[in-house]
Amino acid sequence: MPTLHFDIHIAAPREHAWRSTLYSPTYERWTAVFSEGSRYEGSWDAGTPIRFLGPNGDGMLSEIAEHRPAEFVSIRHLGMIHNGVEDTTSEAVRAWTPCHENYTFSDEAGGTRVRVDVDVFGTCEDWMNQTWPQALQALKTICETPT
Repeated sequence: MPTLHFDIHIAAPREHAWRSTLYSPTYERWTAVFSEGSRYEGSWDAGTPIRFLGPNGDGMLSEIAEHRPAEFVSIRHLGMIHNGVEDTTSEAVRAWTPCHENYTFSDEAGGTRVRVDVDVFGTCEDWMNQTWPQALQALKTICETPT
């Protein structure tokens, strides 16, 4: 399974970029690029389950594989949720699980470098190559806009 790499410089402190990436209400704002109404249920604590959901309740079942606050978070995607039913065992799901989505936050002159490494499954590589840069630009705008 190939892994795509994306990164962006954000003119904001590392902790601010990290919090804006993971926590409400900013999480919902930048992930709207992927699906308007995106949200998560669960915790960002290492070892805990987390569900990434669209507005209709469908989405992905995952767990936080590792989390070092303001440095690194690794999400292990384990299955799909459709019509409220979790699927971690079907042949279609087993073809791509587990896959990871990793975020690294590092200090860089004048701010923070946010790097995303995401495993690609199925036929979504072109979509990810188009959408991730837009999502990171939305995150940058959120982080750099005074509240």
